[in-house]
Amino acid sequence: MATTEECHSIQLIDGDGLFNDVGTDRLIKEIKLAECGLSYAVVAIMGPQSSGKSTLLNHLFCTNFREMDAFKGRSQTTKGIWMAKCAGIEPCTLVMDLEGTDGRERGEDDTAFEKQSALFALAVSDIVLINMWCHDIGREQAANKPLLKTVFQVMMRLFSPRKTTLMFVIRDKTRTPLENLEPVLREDIQKIWDSVPKPQAHKETPLSEFFNLEVVALSSYEEKEEQFKEQVANLRQRFFHSIAPGGLAGDRRGVVPASGFSFSAQQIWKVIKENKDLDLPAHKVMVATVRCEEIANEKYAGFTANESWCLLEEAVQSGPVAGFGKKLNSILYTSLTEYDAEATYFDEGVRSAKRKQLEEKLLQLVQPAHHAMLGHLRSGTLEKFKEAFDKALNGGDGFSVAARNCTEAYMALFDEGYADAVVELANWDSSKVKDKLRRDIDAHVASVRAAKLSELTSSYEAKLNEALSGPVEALLDGANNDTWPSIKKLLRRETESAVSGLSDALSGFDMDEKTKEKMLTSLEDHARGVVEAKAREEAGRALIRMKDRFSTLFSHDSDSMPRVWIGKEDIRAITKTARSASLKLLSVMAAIRLDDNADNIENTLTSALVDTKNNAAVTDRSITTFDPLASSTWEQVPPAKTLITPVQCKSLWRQFRVETEYTVTQAISAQEANKRTNNWLPPPWAIVALIVLGFNEFMTLLRNPLYVGVIFVGFLIIKALWVQLDISGEFRNGALPGLLSLSTKFLPTVMNLLRKLAEEGQMPATNSSQTNQAVASKSFQNGSSTSNMSSSASSGITASENSPKKGE
Repeated sequence: MATTEECHSIQLIDGDGLFNDVGTDRLIKEIKLAECGLSYAVVAIMGPQSSGKSTLLNHLFCTNFREMDAFKGRSQTTKGIWMAKCAGIEPCTLVMDLEGTDGRERGEDDTAFEKQSALFALAVSDIVLINMWCHDIGREQAANKPLLKTVFQVMMRLFSPRKTTLMFVIRDKTRTPLENLEPVLREDIQKIWDSVPKPQAHKETPLSEFFNLEVVALSSYEEKEEQFKEQVANLRQRFFHSIAPGGLAGDRRGVVPASGFSFSAQQIWKVIKENKDLDLPAHKVMVATVRCEEIANEKYAGFTANESWCLLEEAVQSGPVAGFGKKLNSILYTSLTEYDAEATYFDEGVRSAKRKQLEEKLLQLVQPAHHAMLGHLRSGTLEKFKEAFDKALNGGDGFSVAARNCTEAYMALFDEGYADAVVELANWDSSKVKDKLRRDIDAHVASVRAAKLSELTSSYEAKLNEALSGPVEALLDGANNDTWPSIKKLLRRETESAVSGLSDALSGFDMDEKTKEKMLTSLEDHARGVVEAKAREEAGRALIRMKDRFSTLFSHDSDSMPRVWIGKEDIRAITKTARSASLKLLSVMAAIRLDDNADNIENTLTSALVDTKNNAAVTDRSITTFDPLASSTWEQVPPAKTLITPVQCKSLWRQFRVETEYTVTQAISAQEANKRTNNWLPPPWAIVALIVLGFNEFMTLLRNPLYVGVIFVGFLIIKALWVQLDISGEFRNGALPGLLSLSTKFLPTVMNLLRKLAEEGQMPATNSSQTNQAVASKSFQNGSSTSNMSSSASSGITASENSPKKGE
């Protein structure tokens, strides 16, 4: 039968029993057998040597197996096992030409290879052709009986779950009809089956459980060639669609998928060569295991080299990828679909197990990228949350409302992003990433909350600092009986205002009352702390404050005008008043009086430091008399509220008196100097003595008026020198300093007077002597008045300036 399809044939197993795996793989690739799945069939032919097996196959399947050359004699043509693809038959059909049995070339050793090849043919074939001569039917010792015994014996080692079709091809059929030959053949076959030793499990198993028997008869190829070819053509039609139900190879149980045929055949031959029992179901699982693993490894390698996956993996390392889950799922499903397509015909259990392993490997491969995607998604969502949260707070939303709304919105946004990145094949739990995002958001909210609360608290604390520090300092500076009540009133007013403002501001934070009350209490404590800190600060400057108050009250009158010590002031009373005021300041600053508790600090200080009568009495008493200030605490005042202890008050007062003593002394000196300056008239007794003792001189002046003029001129000169030299002012600071000063000023002053007199003598003669006298008299009067005013002012200013300087 002619065909245009090229026929490929290889020696599957050589005469020495070596399996040609390279040639087999090449043949399978050339005929694309791996694409057939289960849609293929395998046919093998057995029979005695030189029985025309190869000739039958070449005519039946259009193969090119080597045939025997009859002119060279009858000898072995086929060595080992050859295999080829049948041309022009669907489905794809492979045919194996086995070495003939009972050959003289192998001699007595042929039975070993005969059994091995028969077992191999039965294990891998769907249809086994038994080529036999027509004249051997019915013979007891015919050549077909050893072959059938071999077939039946090795069949016991297969434990195959399917039936194999045994087609007996009767060659060189005689005139005896096939209907008469077939019963005899079947009877012979049954006898052979019954005589074959069987395992205990198959003692009663009929032949039909293992084989479908078919019998065909062909005319002689040499004598009736045309009739032979016609019969072969009819037989060929039976091999079309042979795998369909009811076909020659219709029982497809246990069929090895086409892609595993080469490996399966190689492993079967290996087991047979090692003379082991061949368990085809277990072999099927083994083949499925190996092939499915190979397919899975191929798909895994293909996935790792997939350009789309490489680009996706690279992109996700630097940032989030839109549609990550969709892209990754597509690549994963493609690889698994390809695996399913190639492994679909292998054992279901093995196929599923290897598919599961492939899934796990692929998921393990993509998991880092998925984690990176979730990391980008989490960090991106967190950043967006922070921006939105800050914007909401800046927009005036309440803190709790903004936090709740933004958290809900961006957790939902994360869920959307995760849904876009989910890997459908994986049952990965996103709760950890989501919980991490929730913790990060909560931590950020808590951080902002703490910052906002701190900012609010700091703001109101700053307001309290500003509202309390200055006024408290001013009130303590003007210490009096109303100082601490005024401070308490100020503290209460400002604290209530701040607490009210903070309470309103905290309403947007949705905090529990206990926490809110704690913050408000803390603000109240801060306000109180500001007052107490300022009080302690001012207490540290108590001595300076006391000296300033003393200086102010001592050196200024009730109208705040500087005092001029002209001799009429009661310095003792002024000093007592100023010291009492300073002592009042000390008593005010001695303790913090923000509570309503009464104390006797002022009375204690007054009795111990100011009351001179009591002090004198104490001096006269025994040295063991109790000193109220010899203590480190005040009665009725807790130590925490004490600013200046009694001992410190006593020390401060002593230092205060020492440092203000000079001011008082200066005032007394100025007052006495002023009195001496203004009291120029002698005592009355001296005036009477002058009148009595100077009567003669007075009468002399009345008799000689010229003396009066000379005396008057001398008086004017002396008065002028007195005024010019400011003698009263120079001696106010002491006799010795006054003499030293006058000694340096006397000569220049005299020269200045002489110069003025010379200038007066050069005036025009039109001026009469009366005018000169009038001018001189006026000058004398003006000089006298000026001298008095200058002396008084100088005394007052000196006392005013010296007193605070010395006091400080």
